[in-house]
Amino acid sequence: MRICQIIPSLEEQYGGPSKSVLALSRAIAAEGHEVDLLATHPSAPSSATEGTLNIRVFKRGWPGRICPSGALEKHLRASSTEVVHHHSLWLRTLHYAHGAARARGVPLVISPRGMLGSWAIGHHRWRKRLARNLVHPGAFQAAAGWHVTSEEEAAEVRALGFRQPICVAPNAVTAPTPGTTDAAIAHWRERCPEVKHRRTAVFYSRFHSKKRVLELIDLWLREAPADWLLLLVGIAQDYTPRELETYVMRASGVGRVRAFDGIGQPPPYGVASLFLLPSHNENFGLVIAEAMAHGVPVLVTDTTPWTAVNGLKAGWCLSWEDYPAGLRLALSESPAQLAQRGALAREWVLREYSWAQSARRLLAFYQELAAPPQRPSAAPFA
Repeated sequence: MRICQIIPSLEEQYGGPSKSVLALSRAIAAEGHEVDLLATHPSAPSSATEGTLNIRVFKRGWPGRICPSGALEKHLRASSTEVVHHHSLWLRTLHYAHGAARARGVPLVISPRGMLGSWAIGHHRWRKRLARNLVHPGAFQAAAGWHVTSEEEAAEVRALGFRQPICVAPNAVTAPTPGTTDAAIAHWRERCPEVKHRRTAVFYSRFHSKKRVLELIDLWLREAPADWLLLLVGIAQDYTPRELETYVMRASGVGRVRAFDGIGQPPPYGVASLFLLPSHNENFGLVIAEAMAHGVPVLVTDTTPWTAVNGLKAGWCLSWEDYPAGLRLALSESPAQLAQRGALAREWVLREYSWAQSARRLLAFYQELAAPPQRPSAAPFA
């Protein structure tokens, strides 16, 4: 089967999907299928081949916010793909995917990548209405099916009125190697010497209001013992590391919280005793799974699909209202207790979340959608 995967960008600053879609494409190719992974970039185009995986990056035009690319559209129109799978919403690349699928008479699969959650829909709602009507008109109705990464995200799709088939195929993680972990620990001990001698909680994600990063700082300064450090590492969006450090200083929290740009830096999981992500909403939360794969227990909100960690004693998944009590409890545990939770988290996440398993689920879904007759669709969401 020849499958086209489209993501607006593979650039690191756009967060988890830039990493997970590449890994998913590699896993599908490893199952013996030909995969074209297409993306855009603000500078010159590029290409690479990994076995049956062909990666093509096309020049992004103006306005860059919606990722237009005439070269990508032209390439898609000439493609002989049997399935078009687009990751993310509200961007022009979805319009190209819709047009190519319609022209070839092949299924269009859409992955919302968390963009249909209630918080995400409400954030800049007017922009999303414009995008649905002007940037990629008719794409949602034309989708043959949806790909989501959790049952919670599937419920979000259904809640908006979409009735097309849904495939739940989670993201996955791979076990970190000792060499990469040791190198990352050395890197962060040099950049932030405090982590050498203080127990450290890590936030590693985009610096965006969706992640409640300012609320986390406030909570930390109110609840955390002085001997603990909160290390914020991420991608500047709503806030820069400098702005976060200034926020901490104004709250009289100097020395208790440090913030760093994560672009081009190794993940900081290796220096963490605890991982924190109090997000308003996550369709999967790849960084949560990665933290557990590194043997770090997690404290996350129940608007992420990780409630299973509670019963497994691999961490805590709580409502935002209960998050302060959860933080106090987690920080009161001994190093041995947290390490035991982390060991349980690692064993479970590496067993349950593999790219091969997700790739096989998606391949079965593609084959079902490609088999005639095509299923009717409806999408009353506006």
